[in-house]
Amino acid sequence: MATSLNATGTYSNAKLEALAKILAQERDKGWLDTTVMGGLDKFLARWTGELNAVLGDPPSYADLSPDDRSKWANAAMKKMGLAPPVTPLTPALPGNPTKNRKPASRRRRPIAEPGLDDDIMALRSVTKRNVARLNRLGMETISDLILHFPHRHNDFARLRKVADIVPGDEQTVMATVWEATQTGHPKRKSTQAILGDETGNFRAIWFNQPYLAKTLAAGSQVVISGRPEISRGQIVFKSPEYELLKGQEELVHTGRLVPVYPSTDGLPQRTLRRVVKEAVDSCLGQVREFLPDELLDRTGLTGLSKAISQMHYPDSASDLETARRRLAFDELFLLQLAVIRRRQTWQEAGRAIPLDTASDGLGAFLGSLPYQLTAAQQGVLDEILSDVAKDWPMSRLLQGDVGSGKTVVATAALLAAVFSGRQGAFMAPTEILAEQHFITLAELLSGVGKVDEGENPVTIPANPLPRPITIGLLLGSLRKKDKERMHQLIANGDVDIVIGTQALIQDAVDIPNLALIVVDEQHRFGVIQRASLREKGVRPHMLAMSATPIPRSLALTLYGDLDISAIDELPPGRLPIRTKWLEPEQRTAAYGFVRKQVEEGRQAFIVCPLIEESEAVQARAATVEYQRLSTIVYPDLRLALLHGRMGLSEKEHVMNSFKAGDVDILVSTPVIEVGIDVPNATVMLVDGADRFGLSQLHQLRGRVGRGVHQSFCLLLSDSPGSEARDRLKIVERVSDGFELAEEDLRLRGPGDYLGTRQSGLPDMKVARITDQDILAHARREAIELLEADPDLADAKNRALSKTFQQYFDGISGEMS
Repeated sequence: MATSLNATGTYSNAKLEALAKILAQERDKGWLDTTVMGGLDKFLARWTGELNAVLGDPPSYADLSPDDRSKWANAAMKKMGLAPPVTPLTPALPGNPTKNRKPASRRRRPIAEPGLDDDIMALRSVTKRNVARLNRLGMETISDLILHFPHRHNDFARLRKVADIVPGDEQTVMATVWEATQTGHPKRKSTQAILGDETGNFRAIWFNQPYLAKTLAAGSQVVISGRPEISRGQIVFKSPEYELLKGQEELVHTGRLVPVYPSTDGLPQRTLRRVVKEAVDSCLGQVREFLPDELLDRTGLTGLSKAISQMHYPDSASDLETARRRLAFDELFLLQLAVIRRRQTWQEAGRAIPLDTASDGLGAFLGSLPYQLTAAQQGVLDEILSDVAKDWPMSRLLQGDVGSGKTVVATAALLAAVFSGRQGAFMAPTEILAEQHFITLAELLSGVGKVDEGENPVTIPANPLPRPITIGLLLGSLRKKDKERMHQLIANGDVDIVIGTQALIQDAVDIPNLALIVVDEQHRFGVIQRASLREKGVRPHMLAMSATPIPRSLALTLYGDLDISAIDELPPGRLPIRTKWLEPEQRTAAYGFVRKQVEEGRQAFIVCPLIEESEAVQARAATVEYQRLSTIVYPDLRLALLHGRMGLSEKEHVMNSFKAGDVDILVSTPVIEVGIDVPNATVMLVDGADRFGLSQLHQLRGRVGRGVHQSFCLLLSDSPGSEARDRLKIVERVSDGFELAEEDLRLRGPGDYLGTRQSGLPDMKVARITDQDILAHARREAIELLEADPDLADAKNRALSKTFQQYFDGISGEMS
């Protein structure tokens, strides 16, 4: 492929474009070399000829520190004629949303009496050198700094000697670094250090962070915090928190809790502590209490200013917890006010259309299925049908584990609308999911297991159903002519069930007889999107579905406006899937196991490593892997490739061929996460499994185990870090989706679990998912408050009303 300079002065090369996107991802992740499977060096080595002509001979990216990686990336972008990656700002805490706040005036020098909304450069401790790094953390105003809470504290009153370390406990040790060296594979190095004090020594290892070998100089004093374990008779800390004490040894002698803040490369803790302390000392007195006095008296919560002060520099561990509980209450209380008001607004807006749930058509559909509904499916369907038969709009969340049969229940609900002379809508978060639902519903209704490839809309004949059913697929990527035609068919009432993405909520789409909405992958949608779709009909009923079980505590937090139903059993006869996490050296054995299963008449999936990049980059990587597997590993077997860049008819052809048994191994990107049901497929091999989250791995595992044969899930990974190892061990051990969801939530927290910006869940900086008592308390107080003062119009609630409006506008902006 040629590399040339285009009219704008930038180099035109697909590999350079891919590299630019990868570097942007690296920036967002703090330059940790985790974007490309196997490390960026692997990408650079593969495309040496095309990249070196522009960039020259690159250094070993793995050996660079994050700061040096940033410098090299900026230089590389300039050579490509592009602007260096600029780190985007992150939203501030709920109640003080950055997006809805006027930009701070850029003061270039300190001022005598700074205010909460002043730029951080109004502080004497903020220099031009560190302002960009503070901005990278989302710190724009002094208010942001005050609300930048520590993620932990070093307890210098309870430091342990090495001889007193207890394996398995979270603890802090002050030690001297005796030596620190790089270890591991040349392209995936780690840092290993030997540390100790006068009572003994221990070992620490930081995976995929070789630059720490230079940072941890021999003889330096360091504070190590983590959960040690015993390995080969030796105490080992794996990827612990660490802090060099250079220049701040006096902290050890304070005998107090010292904050450790979320930071970024090039911003030492001592600098961040100094900046935050100046912000708190100069402006905390300007923070105003917003909770009503009687609520504070009733709950016994501490005041806001005191809570903020104690979160940074607590007088004791109990004072820290008291402060944390107050701030956690604030976050959960405001969120509960939002979801309860949302429910009230929806229910008070008007009546719904009652649907006929006893029609012959619904019975005919259920009777045409090649199986009986499980007791759990039937119970949930009864709840839904009971709701939609009323003139009160249903708002229900349907949960169920992978393979539990949520789609057939949703289809039955949609048919209740159709056989009542109305229309139904099925909304998915991505086009590939919408396409798969389109195919699945057509096959469920046709009873033949296959529809004509590329047909849209598709009309299902009147047998076994009492009348034909027309299903349409509306995607943003459709050609303008096809999109306009689909709009017209929907508006004319010629489409009974329309399936699509966010294209369904655009103003140009008119669904005149909409009576029921099904929203799949509920946690990927914001509240505004759900509300917009509701407005497409005259008070339609809404059924939300979650393909990934959501822990009840989080469901209550995020979906307090919905009733919750759960399908908590799998169809009879399903065998548990055997899951095995394999080390890199077991790759050949894994390929051999797949071959053995194929020779026994089974089929397999191989999922390519996840590249957190554009769909185009993902598709190219999958194509390369497919070529390798089909020519080198399995030249004698029948392989097919599936990725998100394919057209609908091409995807349908590949999936139909796999279902028909004409393909032995389906090589795919993670697009097969949902919607493919092939009973003869018994092996799911996930390559680069350390790059997937727990819920993704569980979804992928759920593509097998749907027939009478024993199924297997093989997880391959290259040098996973400690967090990835924890995830893989959990997936190997836990098969129940609800239990796995709780584990996932425990590991990642609610924001990361759902993907904060897509979920509509505001950034929870203080509240924990284990704060169920605080959540229940906050919900009770929110309900009582809105019952007594629905509009928060009372004078005593004036400050709360203002704060809540800022908060509600903030989350609405993020979710729109």
